[in-house]
Amino acid sequence: MYERSNASAPDTRDADQLSGGMKGFFKVLRGIEIAGNKLPHPFWLFWILSGILALISWLLSSLNASAINPTDGKEVVVKNLLSGEGIKMIFESALDNFAGFAPLATIVTVLLGVAVAEHTGMLKALLRSTVVKVPTPYVTLALAFAGTVSHIAGDAAYIVLIPLGALLFKAVGKSPVIGVVVAFVSISAGYDASPLITTTDVLLSGLTTAAAQTVDAGYVVSPLANYFFSLASSVVLSIAITLVVEFVLARRPDAGADADAPGADDGAEDLGDLTMKPEELRGLRNVLIVFLAFIAVIVLAMIPGNSPLRGEDGAIVQSTLFSGVAFILGIMFTLLGYVYGKTAGTLTSAREVPAMMADGLRTLAPILVLFFAISQFLGYFKWTGLSTVLAVHGSETLQSLNAHPLLILAGVIVMVTLINLVVTSGSAQWALVAPVIVPMLMYLDISPETTQAVYRIADSCTNAITPMSPYFVMALGFLQRYKKNAGIGTLLSFTLPLVIVMLVVWCLLFAVWYLLGIDLGPGAPVR
Repeated sequence: MYERSNASAPDTRDADQLSGGMKGFFKVLRGIEIAGNKLPHPFWLFWILSGILALISWLLSSLNASAINPTDGKEVVVKNLLSGEGIKMIFESALDNFAGFAPLATIVTVLLGVAVAEHTGMLKALLRSTVVKVPTPYVTLALAFAGTVSHIAGDAAYIVLIPLGALLFKAVGKSPVIGVVVAFVSISAGYDASPLITTTDVLLSGLTTAAAQTVDAGYVVSPLANYFFSLASSVVLSIAITLVVEFVLARRPDAGADADAPGADDGAEDLGDLTMKPEELRGLRNVLIVFLAFIAVIVLAMIPGNSPLRGEDGAIVQSTLFSGVAFILGIMFTLLGYVYGKTAGTLTSAREVPAMMADGLRTLAPILVLFFAISQFLGYFKWTGLSTVLAVHGSETLQSLNAHPLLILAGVIVMVTLINLVVTSGSAQWALVAPVIVPMLMYLDISPETTQAVYRIADSCTNAITPMSPYFVMALGFLQRYKKNAGIGTLLSFTLPLVIVMLVVWCLLFAVWYLLGIDLGPGAPVR
């Protein structure tokens, strides 16, 4: 089906021969990398922040800092975390803080199912099938869109799709260097855009819920809250990536692979990695059938007005279905993974499923450790009342500026984008900023769902240009297979144009979405 490419043109220049302006920019990024590398692990960072919070609470408490909560008209006074009452709270609430941490149970529940789908090979087969048998003119678009689909596989997407992207481009006569770049950027810079519901949706919504409940104790943000916007974003960003690649990057004189690079001899034997086996195709076919049947059952169950899956007064959005969506996703992934495994022969007995789930949870261990530190920090932050005081006074300041909501949200994007250059963990960053900006913007009548959508934009794009990301280093390793002398500057020079365009296009998409008043997701109006 594919024609093998001719030998790629050798690289005519390297990072040392870039323009003075680009060199200066790379020096700035290098400075960020050095400074960022000096930051402690996020686990220790949140404990350090807890210590700083204790000192700030002591100072503001001694100054009798307070604010009037607009939701109930009551005065909120900053409480001293270093007082006897505060120290008692720290010890007594530790277990409750962790056990009650909103994202904990939801992410574990979903990952139990995702683990089955991953271990049976379903997710990898799904990614490969997205780019196989695509006509050559649409290869770039297919790979870019596959990057947004790949988010369902979490961080494994980088390991699977980047080398496949290089092989695919080489197979159709394009530069494998560009294949590496397209795969990497579509996954990392478009990380929070997906046509599917992913674990990121579950994690972000849990943190947003926790932040929103400092203002409204009953407020719940669904994992589907940004689905419509995320779906549209995945399509728009895929098109933007394709246009930049075809009209800019592909025309670079150094876009080809080095003739003497380690991957220069990758030939037709590697194309077997892209070929779907008959049993894999049957597996995906059966998965599609079962998926459609699964959705049909849910839809049919929702039809009766008194369905137990509906909410009060027959509501659909505020219903059992949406509040229990994490459990439903867990069941769905388990079922689909099981069907694929039985069909493709990667699973022989249901006895293997619990072991797959257990193995999947092992990969969650680092996140659970981080969650413990985050949950304590958020518990302290809420107890001191500092989140409410900052949110109220911050919103009052913004109100005095009389700025349009889009300008305020643009400011949030700029702030988070800069933070993301150093704090590349999306969950850690959102846990850090959400307790302040979500309540603050709620007082300005900007919903948590809208704030979360804006965060998704800012949290994604700069992932592809920060050397602080471990996946940046991974992508550089894949790039060096085809450009043996490639360095940080080389990869940045390829990803930067894509990142800039993606950030601008994504912001414009949100602005249009906001001005048209389109819902971000089921029951989640943008304003």
